[in-house]
Amino acid sequence: PAELERFYTQELEWTGCGGGVDCTEVTVPIDWSEPAGGTTTVAIARHKASGTPLGSLLVNPGGPGGSGFDFVRDSAAYVVSSEVLGAYDVIGFDPRGVNRSSAVACYTDAADQDEWLYGTYSAAYGTEAWYAQLTDRAKAWAAACEENAGGLLGHLDAASVARDMDVIRALLGDERLHYLGYSYGTYLGTIYAQLFPEKVGRMVLDGAVDPTVGDLDALATQMAGFDSALRAYMEWCLPQSDCPFRGDADSALRSIRQMLETVDGRGFRASDGRVLDSATVATGIIFTLYSESYWPYLSELFAQLRKGDADTVFIYADAYNGREGGGTYSDNSGDIYTAVTCDEGTLATDGVDVFAGLERIDRAAPILGRYAAYDDYAVLKAVCSNWPAEVAELPTDFSAPGAAPIMVIGTTNDPATPYANAVSLAKQLSSGFLVSYEGEGHTIYAQGVPCIDDTVDAYLVSGTVPKADPQC
Repeated sequence: PAELERFYTQELEWTGCGGGVDCTEVTVPIDWSEPAGGTTTVAIARHKASGTPLGSLLVNPGGPGGSGFDFVRDSAAYVVSSEVLGAYDVIGFDPRGVNRSSAVACYTDAADQDEWLYGTYSAAYGTEAWYAQLTDRAKAWAAACEENAGGLLGHLDAASVARDMDVIRALLGDERLHYLGYSYGTYLGTIYAQLFPEKVGRMVLDGAVDPTVGDLDALATQMAGFDSALRAYMEWCLPQSDCPFRGDADSALRSIRQMLETVDGRGFRASDGRVLDSATVATGIIFTLYSESYWPYLSELFAQLRKGDADTVFIYADAYNGREGGGTYSDNSGDIYTAVTCDEGTLATDGVDVFAGLERIDRAAPILGRYAAYDDYAVLKAVCSNWPAEVAELPTDFSAPGAAPIMVIGTTNDPATPYANAVSLAKQLSSGFLVSYEGEGHTIYAQGVPCIDDTVDAYLVSGTVPKADPQC
């Protein structure tokens, strides 16, 4: 349409940003339904192909809130295999509102952000008085978002990002979008495929999100996944001489639950003065469950916590929240995660009381669920119920009729995006096909598993679709 022509024909100005990577910005409308209105910018990093490029491969690491710009600029050699790095210009982008793309920052003072993420309550978790205090904090945080978001609230949803991705595709000179999305990035790919099926090129969705599952059910399933990963960790840990647990896996897991039930009354403090609570302990544990390679750190966390040392827990909770050693925040991923969830989610409208939701999660994940949900589900419920923007209209069908073959990768014990999500998404997409990996961890491509890497590389480089799930 004529009103979009200026976005699809803009000239890109590339500048070097180190390490053989060049960078630029793309201008897109804030509100795609009113393209003549205000605009926002999307930051892009490009790692050029070492060989003759097949085109561009757009990459998103997930979140919502993950920086694809940093992903490619800092780690291009680890994002994809060397074969794909030679065959494509690998493109990282920060979705609208993220990091370098006209970033949304709700609290601009690190001390305010600390209080929001780590502040304790005078009332006990799980009580009406606690949720009233949390709701007051949520209203203040949402008001700060509205004040500092530059008009982006209500326009951070996946459909808006997908339309931005199509502008990027066109400006890079590609007739079709070749795409690699991880975790929430699979949702962006799914929405793109539904909106622009005829423009889908070679698309890989690793660690799939099932778009038909409501937020509460998704969180409950995710927490169950973390409980499952915690059991896998325990079965790995117990045979080792330096494991901080003894006995069988069931008794050891019960001791973790007991620790979570009692830590709030123990007054453990970090060396910077922050008070440790059960929700922060759960956050630290969850961070170390994203990858099997982190399990030794989880043993360290439990060993130090038994000594009353809160610092180790805060190290991993801070890593999860993007908080750096000096008390500053490296990015705005936490703000974007909450804002996007409210912009496109169902928590404010599902009719479920917050305490019933906590019970639902606790039943699904009887070790970590309730305590992780205090800083995740309950916070989201409070914020989204007081969100100053309307929920976006998103597709409800995800068949993407007419799209080229779309690869969906699922790991059987992925703690964050359970394997069932990948199975479901591959079936919903009219051209979806499933690639399974039997193992641990969140996402798996380019992590040194030959069966997965060879399957993905053959598809991205040669267009080869496996005749059946290789079941790696």
